[in-house]
Amino acid sequence: MAQEEQILVVERRVLEQIGMFQGLAFDVERYLRNIFVQGVPRFMPRWQAEKDPAYKQIIPYVIMTYDGKYLSYVRGRRAGETRLVGNRSIGIGGHINPRDDMPLFNADFYQTYITAVEREVAEEVSVQAHHSDHIVALLNDDSNDVGRVHLGIVHYWVLDSSQVGKREQMISQMAFMTLGQLQEVRDTLETWSQLCLDNLAEMCKRAQP
Repeated sequence: MAQEEQILVVERRVLEQIGMFQGLAFDVERYLRNIFVQGVPRFMPRWQAEKDPAYKQIIPYVIMTYDGKYLSYVRGRRAGETRLVGNRSIGIGGHINPRDDMPLFNADFYQTYITAVEREVAEEVSVQAHHSDHIVALLNDDSNDVGRVHLGIVHYWVLDSSQVGKREQMISQMAFMTLGQLQEVRDTLETWSQLCLDNLAEMCKRAQP
């Protein structure tokens, strides 16, 4: 019998205490310092989290940009989240799973989390370019069944080249696209990507040194 997947979650009430929001929140530090403290994040079975809106599954959502273009792809039939199959996305990432080398609740949680994000991205794409990583927003969308049980942490990676290749079979039609090209296909984007697309200018500003 396959071992059930454990994923990182935070209770919805924690967000409500900080300040629940719909769409993007740019007050990143206020949320992260309250979410990533000892005893707040926890692991639970994925099947349980998918059915219980009292918990939010923490999802790093990595947007990659190079030379004014943004990495985009279509989620194929092997996508982990079947409800998003066929949609175009500008975010790479997935659930955070426990590992033996992942002491999530120590004092240096930030670096532990960043390491987990790098690992999640590497499972889906091969990034040969150097990059800078900026957490620019949190993302919450309670308007649909998928969004109600997920919380996105939006990372903005600035690459020094376009050397990115796919590793996961669920990724198709991957390419760097201009803002104008993405706006032309906005209706084909998953909801999270639409929300991010509408705020790319603000994200770019917040990623500046």
